[in-house]
Amino acid sequence: MKKYLLKRIVVSLLTLLAILLILFLMLELMPGSPFNDEKLTVDQVALLNAKYGLDQPVFIRFFNYVKNMLTGDFGVSYTISKNTPISQLLSMRLPISLRLGGQAVLLGSLIGLVLGIIAALKHNTIWDTLTTVISVLGVSLPSYVFALALSYSLGYKWTIFPLLYSADSPFKSAVLPTIALCMFTIATIARFTRTEMLEVLGTDYMLLAESKGVNGIALIFRHQLRNALIPIVTVLAPLVVGLMTGSLVIEKIFSIPGIGSLLVTAIQANDYNVVVALAFIYSAMYIGIMLIVDILYGVIDPRIRLAKEDGHE
Repeated sequence: MKKYLLKRIVVSLLTLLAILLILFLMLELMPGSPFNDEKLTVDQVALLNAKYGLDQPVFIRFFNYVKNMLTGDFGVSYTISKNTPISQLLSMRLPISLRLGGQAVLLGSLIGLVLGIIAALKHNTIWDTLTTVISVLGVSLPSYVFALALSYSLGYKWTIFPLLYSADSPFKSAVLPTIALCMFTIATIARFTRTEMLEVLGTDYMLLAESKGVNGIALIFRHQLRNALIPIVTVLAPLVVGLMTGSLVIEKIFSIPGIGSLLVTAIQANDYNVVVALAFIYSAMYIGIMLIVDILYGVIDPRIRLAKEDGHE
């Protein structure tokens, strides 16, 4: 297990370094300049470039860039909030997006698993049909449709929850956006859980387990669900990153000060440092999630870990 884990960590670090190189090259080749103010003279622009180290040779800039990014020093904002450290901007917005995304992932995964298990165990019944309808609606309808419907019904008409996000009541005002965000996750997990559990149901090892007297909850969770988890974990990984890094549409509808709106603002303002910092965070989170998925593969099914290790020897 240690050898397998070490290989996955090394691959993840190399991938992260490759992404840093690509981001740096994009930053260098990007047209325009962060100092596009027509009021600035040539001398003033030169002073700004010297202040932020943009007049140094490429290799030195790249070395400093990698060192700073890996240590969490993303520089300062050029235009959105001049001379404000980007880490300070992120410290106000990132926790909100992570909290909402985490709530949506947890709620969506739990409900999706329950619905998928029920649909598989009650195959070709009303419960199976109901789960299929929910899955189709969740996948087909965009999250903003659920957001608008929830806002009108529970926020405006019945006034159960606030229409807009408020830092004074973060839990209550996060209910509607969390539900809107998790609908796609519920539908996806329920669909995959149902499909994989039905495929596992007729396999030889399930029949063998039943012949040994294993039944009920033990049969479902120890054999059927465990062997169906690998495809579910695989499809859940990109959903986790997407939800935890914020949804721009949901943030706009509920006025959530997350990192999705910050990214759009930075792109529009040519604030390169902010754009690159957010791109790095997205990439690092995705790589981290995929590393966790690789580890979960080895935990759920040790045969995968052993096969990979044997394949490299």
